[in-house]
Amino acid sequence: MLRLGSPRRRINIGLIGMTFILSIFAGRLIQMQGLDSKVYEAAAADQRQHTEEIPAKRGSITDAKGHELAVTVEAREVSVDPTKVPPPVRAKAAAILAAQLGKSEQEIAAKLARTDTRYQLLARDVDPVVATRLLQARVPALSAKKTYRRLYPAGDLAGTLIGFVGDDGDGLGGIEQAKNKLLAGHDGEQRVETGRDGQRIPMTSSQRTAPVNGQDIRLTIDRDIQWAAQKSVTEQVRKSGADSGTVIVMDVQTAQIIAMANGPELDLNNWRKAPATAYVNKAAADVFEPGSTNKVITAAAALEAREVTPDTVFQVPDNIRCADRVLRDAHAHKAETMTFRQAMAQSSNVGTIMAARKIGSERLYEMLKAFGFGSKPGGGVPGAEAGLLPNYKNWSGSQSCTVSYGQGVSVTALQMASVYQTIANGGVKIEPQIIAGTTDGSGRFVPAPAGKQTRVVSTTTAKEITTMLESAVGAEGTGQAAAIDGYRVAGKTGTANRYDAKLGRYEGYTASFVGFAPADKPRLVVLSVLQNPRNGHFGGQLAAPVFKDVMTFAIKSKKIPPTGSVAPPVRMRAGQ
Repeated sequence: MLRLGSPRRRINIGLIGMTFILSIFAGRLIQMQGLDSKVYEAAAADQRQHTEEIPAKRGSITDAKGHELAVTVEAREVSVDPTKVPPPVRAKAAAILAAQLGKSEQEIAAKLARTDTRYQLLARDVDPVVATRLLQARVPALSAKKTYRRLYPAGDLAGTLIGFVGDDGDGLGGIEQAKNKLLAGHDGEQRVETGRDGQRIPMTSSQRTAPVNGQDIRLTIDRDIQWAAQKSVTEQVRKSGADSGTVIVMDVQTAQIIAMANGPELDLNNWRKAPATAYVNKAAADVFEPGSTNKVITAAAALEAREVTPDTVFQVPDNIRCADRVLRDAHAHKAETMTFRQAMAQSSNVGTIMAARKIGSERLYEMLKAFGFGSKPGGGVPGAEAGLLPNYKNWSGSQSCTVSYGQGVSVTALQMASVYQTIANGGVKIEPQIIAGTTDGSGRFVPAPAGKQTRVVSTTTAKEITTMLESAVGAEGTGQAAAIDGYRVAGKTGTANRYDAKLGRYEGYTASFVGFAPADKPRLVVLSVLQNPRNGHFGGQLAAPVFKDVMTFAIKSKKIPPTGSVAPPVRMRAGQ
């Protein structure tokens, strides 16, 4: 007979197997729910939790009176998840989005077709009203993230000085870049729990770190005077056919920059359309040979050394040999007996060389350094350059003469304005200031510290140079076009050969005028420079009228009255 196996044995083996398997499951369950429960709980939370950035609001930039030059307003960043936009509705969605965002339908349609990604940025800096309208249009998977955008209410007013902000929110040039950390503040963040569809899960916990908004910056710029300076120099650039022009207005007593204008200027609301060369603040960064405006430094060195006085008499021909070159005055003339004052008023290169020879190259070099040549001016003006001041030991034979009248040395407009601020301020140089102050966390205005002061020449020397500069604007001077009715004006013309770096040679001219008023109680310095003019080239012809326009506007705007005094009689010619 066939005997069957014992069913008890098979059952026992099955039970043992099932017990083994269940023990594995039980052990795994104990591990997951007991020993490793915190690990899995944290992993699940990480899948649900997402960190959202809370952008900080960028601080404003204002002029000295609080008028906004750069301001931040609320905006939206509009994006879409293409995987959730069904093909049948893409064309309609693209049309709606394109019409509201100001983009082409083709561009939007291409982004909606990118089903290989769950995120496509459609537009930045969208007006919140427009974003709300789009969300109400029920475009699938559309989202609008709160951001900020930068606006420049004054357009191109002081454009290169202020600078602009890029798509990443960082400053790109000017004050926006130089003070980016202060303006930007610190972004906050928020951790929230979301479901598979990306929507926040109600009643779940969240962690929030509040953003710290940026601080506001107040400039020393006066909006109205800046506008007048920019208008005047831009018009003269057009009339003279110049490549560019610059005007700087500076307070004599504080060295605060009231206007820093370039023509043409950068429109900050359309900076993307401008070439990179238009981003440069020429007033602080462009380097040029100053020409005769530099003669005041030669005069200062000679007067301080007591080698000459304003009444020292020179026999001045119209040319002079210096090493291997013959250097000439701007206009041919017979040998003439001139006082040093007359030589300055008529901007004689030869007379200036004669005075420079009395002090030598080393003392002239030291005076140039004392006035700030060859070093950055400080004071926080973004992009300010140091210019070029070769050591006197390396001057060529002819350069030892040409430096005295402003050729063979290079400066910026800001540096040259600072020279005349020093003379007008009784010989005390103050670091130029562009920032009046900032706001602290509570919104309280904190004034910027005053600029560093350094005595460069004596009060007596400064006054003597002032009388010489006043003569330069008088009837016998080259700066007659800078005279202002009712006011005493001191200043100097400059006409220099212009070095063209692209051509590698001297080509064209730099025409300039710089001065201050009232001459007997100086309040404001104004400098005007025109680069490579083609319709005329003398500083007295082109730059002096710009000085007059801007100074006239500025003294009226600042309500600076005439002093009521008249220039004292001075000896202009030998024998008087």
